[in-house]
Amino acid sequence: MRKMMKKSALLSGAAFAMTLLISGSAFADGHDEDRKEPSDEYAPDWADPSYAAKLSQAQAASLIRAAGIAVSSSGNCTTRTNPSCTSFEQINDTTINGIITLKRASGCALTITGGTETGHSSGTYSHWNGYKVDISFSTCIGNYIVNNFTYQGKRGDGAPLYKSSAGNLYAKESNHWDITYF
Repeated sequence: MRKMMKKSALLSGAAFAMTLLISGSAFADGHDEDRKEPSDEYAPDWADPSYAAKLSQAQAASLIRAAGIAVSSSGNCTTRTNPSCTSFEQINDTTINGIITLKRASGCALTITGGTETGHSSGTYSHWNGYKVDISFSTCIGNYIVNNFTYQGKRGDGAPLYKSSAGNLYAKESNHWDITYF
């Protein structure tokens, strides 16, 4: 597995994302640069940040659009350094593959409201470092997560936490799902 991951890191972000697919907005309470990212304490032992291939805004947006996933930005923008934007610049290919897989597996409409833009909590497995996306609440996706993933209790910040069989984390924050893809 590690050998495959090392080889995959050599592929361009978009090529790797497409290979995996073939084979198998800013929130006021969600953005706080001084908070430590809760996902760091829940990272699986096998997670290794050095293997992530990064995508550009254009690459990620193209894949998301092709999968039929909507994107919402309170500022109607994609600038990474603006917390009112929803950016995908420098997002991990595994994060994009993860959200596309969630869309396909759940059959739910998804809207991404947060990506790699500034303003989220810091940490290794953070939005800024490309591991996370936020999605809007919907009955469909909420039911899918609760019925298909394992409840892990509450994070330190009180958000109910669910874990997929792949080890990804889904936290139900006050007004969105905060998802970490390792």
